Amino acid sequence: MPTGGEILVHQLASEGVKHLFTVPGESFISVLDAIHSDHRIRPITCRNESGAAMMAEATGKLTGIPGVAIVTRGPGAANAFAGVYVAAQDASPMVLLVGLPSRAMAERPSFQAIELQSVFASLAKWIAIIPNAASIPEFVSRAFRTARFGRPGPVVLGVPEDMLSETTDVVTRAPAQLIDVAPSAAQLLSVRDALAQAERPLLIVGGLPWSPSARADLVRFAEKFDLPVACAFRRQDHFDNRHRCYVGHAGLSMDAQLVAGIRAADCVIAIGTRLGDITTLGFTLLHAQSQGQRLIHVASDAGDPDSAYTHALQISASSIAAVEAFADLETQGMTPKWGIWRRDLRAAYVASTKPQPTPGRVQLEDVVTELSERLPETAIISNGAGNYAAFLHRYFTYKSYPTQLAPISGSMGYGLPAAVAAKLAYPDTCVVALAGDGCFQMTGQELATAVQYGLPIVLIIANNRALGTIRMHQERQFPGRVVATSLINPDFVALAKSYGAAAKRITATEQFPEAFRSALNIAETTQRPVVIELDLDIEAISPRETITDIRSAIRNN
Repeated sequence: MPTGGEILVHQLASEGVKHLFTVPGESFISVLDAIHSDHRIRPITCRNESGAAMMAEATGKLTGIPGVAIVTRGPGAANAFAGVYVAAQDASPMVLLVGLPSRAMAERPSFQAIELQSVFASLAKWIAIIPNAASIPEFVSRAFRTARFGRPGPVVLGVPEDMLSETTDVVTRAPAQLIDVAPSAAQLLSVRDALAQAERPLLIVGGLPWSPSARADLVRFAEKFDLPVACAFRRQDHFDNRHRCYVGHAGLSMDAQLVAGIRAADCVIAIGTRLGDITTLGFTLLHAQSQGQRLIHVASDAGDPDSAYTHALQISASSIAAVEAFADLETQGMTPKWGIWRRDLRAAYVASTKPQPTPGRVQLEDVVTELSERLPETAIISNGAGNYAAFLHRYFTYKSYPTQLAPISGSMGYGLPAAVAAKLAYPDTCVVALAGDGCFQMTGQELATAVQYGLPIVLIIANNRALGTIRMHQERQFPGRVVATSLINPDFVALAKSYGAAAKRITATEQFPEAFRSALNIAETTQRPVVIELDLDIEAISPRETITDIRSAIRNN
């Protein structure tokens, strides 16, 4: 009869899992042995549990199949908390398996004991401890269904050490087939009627699940009704940025014209997105129907009590099924009367993407523009958090789905682990990661993971020797009083080479195009990562502001 470890591996493989992200603990020795005998799943040995959990989250975000991280108890589970947090905030399907002490040690002060319910209750959709080997298929199957059902998110399962050595005769379960709930006929008529009455409609799209087919359906819907479409925070790949209906990114450093457009819209259809504070500028952009704006929210969790808004119409449906139904709506002879409105918003977006020169010998706006023009349309771009990402969001044109891999939770350190996951999930796709110098050092040790598994990713480190976002706020509130935001960094080129990656430092913008072409070539021919360090000037603190600008504005006020 199979052991619990073998049953666990068989069930995970049945669910479609291809990679397990782990920092192996003593609890999972039997699982590793089962993987050695069953080659359907590849273990990926990470350098820290936070990196492993972020890789699992990124896998779920990209593929729709929950990514799986296996971590040991106590400190391992605590380290994984950051990745679980990203999954909860970003609505990414993910399963975290935590090795626990043997069942005889339960409720005792055993070595590295951890109470999973207390630790993860605010984040996970379901937390449970598998009681015995015979229950593994049932619990794992439920975990995967729960992670994907409704608003996706993380699930945490405790796995007692002795249970994995237990033998039992049990049958592996087939994966559950989830049905996408579509809007009702009455709801579809309500959407069409709302558009018929509108003068300034606007779509905001975001959230998971999403798919290339959903993106194509949304294009059909937008074209048919000539609708302006904005993408929610860090969901820019949900709609082709080159399309005439695309009007911008409702995220950080939102363009002023888009801010005004969302406020002025008399009918807002929000699809998938939760309408968080970044997309709504601190919950200030949308207002009640009594103030002239009708809000239609379409999402699996539409109408949740924790919503910040009262919606005129709540459609609890899969965003994928919803846009498919919207694409088939007929205009019924209605001629959209908002063509100028849509064109003006589009023109403002196009104008906002024209690079504005920043100080220093290396201009990040030109680097991002080069990436946008040179990379294949299907290239996946990952990033973490920091002011460097604002340049990416403003100047990169997202052309297909999935190509944007970024945490709406604003988690630093995400870019590199996410790139590792992306290259494993899509080995034939070009993957580029961006990270600030502070952001990179949160999870930089995962560069060794990329080297070990021969992953030809390109990592660009934006080095301005500071925690730029906090420095920007510091300058606004306490100009010139710089405290705790300056960084003394390692030699990133030497560090990368010590890991076994290729690396190059860029000290002038004109060096970047050739260096990037070379990096792509080296990565593919040697099957190893390449690091490009950008030597940036701290004065270029954001795409639209310098430190001098901030100080001058304060003095003038």
